This record gives sequence, C-alpha cells and structure tokens, in this order.
Amino acid sequence: MTVKCPRILSIAGSDSGGGAGIQGDIKTITMLGGHAMTAITAITAQNTIGVQSVHRVPTEMILAQIESVVSDIGVDAVKIGMIGSAEAARAVADCLDKLGIPIVFDPVMVATSGSELADGETIAAFGRLMDVASVVTPNLPELAALGGKDEILRHGCHLVVKGGHGEGSVIVDELYAPGGLIRRIEGKRLDSSETHGTGCTFASALAVGLGSGLDLNAAFEQAISFTRIAIIEAPGLGAGSGPLGHQFVTDFQDDNR
Repeated sequence: MTVKCPRILSIAGSDSGGGAGIQGDIKTITMLGGHAMTAITAITAQNTIGVQSVHRVPTEMILAQIESVVSDIGVDAVKIGMIGSAEAARAVADCLDKLGIPIVFDPVMVATSGSELADGETIAAFGRLMDVASVVTPNLPELAALGGKDEILRHGCHLVVKGGHGEGSVIVDELYAPGGLIRRIEGKRLDSSETHGTGCTFASALAVGLGSGLDLNAAFEQAISFTRIAIIEAPGLGAGSGPLGHQFVTDFQDDNR
C-alpha cells in the first residue's frame, strides 16, 4: 500500500550537533508526517557552543543531489537553509525555478551561537533565491541585513518576520504578502536558552504545511505552534544553546502554552 505523505526536500548544511540544519529539518519533517530528503550544501563541525569548522560542498554535487531526488521520488515543497556560497545560491535558484512548487527560504547568515555561516558575497546572492521563493523567513537581524520588508517583498515572495530577536515579554511573528501584512500572531516569550535550530525548525515546518496542501496562513500557524512546543520540550543538552525537543512534540494543534 502506498501512503501519501508530503515529500520535502531540505537544501541546507549539516549540523554535527544534531540541532539545526539538515538534522533539525529531518526531525521536523518526520514529526509532521512528511518524507524528508536532503541536498547537503556544507558539512559543519558544530555543537551548542559554536561552529568549529565548515567544509562547503561543491555546487555540482548540490545540484546532483537535487536532481537525484526530483527525478525519482518527486518533491512537494522545498526548504532552503544554509546555502554555502554565492555560486551555489544562484545555481540552486536556477534549478528550482522550473519546479513550480512551494519554496521556503530561510536566509541563514549566523548560527544561534553567533558563528558566521554566510559571507557578504553569498548574502548578496540571496536576491536570486528570493526571486524563486514562495516565502522568506528571516529573523530580525537577517531582515535588516537584507534591506527590510519592502526590499524582500519586491521580489514577489511572501515574508514571515520572526520576532524572537525582539525585546519584551511578547513575541510577534508577522506574515506579509507582497501587498502588505496579512497575519500577526503574538505569543509569550519563552524563558529558555535552548533555541539552537529554531529558524530551521520553523522553516521546515512551514514547508511541510505547504507541501501538505495547507494554505500559507494555516501553515504559518502550524509552524509557530510546532516550534514553540519544541522549545518547551528541549532536553537540555550541551553547554551552550541546546537543541530543541522535536522528538517530544506530539500534539501541537491546540497550543496555549
């Protein structure tokens, strides 16, 4: 018997500590009932304290991974995280442009630990990825580095502005269409330092929702709920900013925490 589940391709870097990147994406996609596939853009030596080393995967190998899964298994939605280089950003955008499926782009620049994951040339090439993305999901520092809301929306994509880096006891997450604000969700700020991989988790959860056929509004709400509970359920691993508790998220449809 063939069981229909959303086929989600994560194009991102590998996090050896298991909290973010490819590993965080696989956990999120699996817990939400999707089939996770990967195109690894970089291999990192990384833990909860920082990123000790990065080995970037050649562009042709990234493209080969994408072609391999697209040609056989098929893809219902794509999540893009750490991209590795400007050359890879442009090539991946060209490759995905013809697929006609939801694409979630999380413009990763800096790890939760503070380690840089994208240089200036790569960030400058993010515009090409925003051209093909359905929705872009920056945190507040990333939003500023990309020129603000209007600059991102001019690419014709939707935009989620994540409020986790803001101040105060309330986090505000906002969803924008090219024409302006369409949804605003407020939630109490969680008192936790176990937040390694929150951006990856949110973007992957959003991709699963879209790949499952949810509209963007419903997928946005589901992704926020899943991410919040994963933070609450974090197992407390490592000496720094620890990974989320993806494996403990079982019921997120009615989250009032």
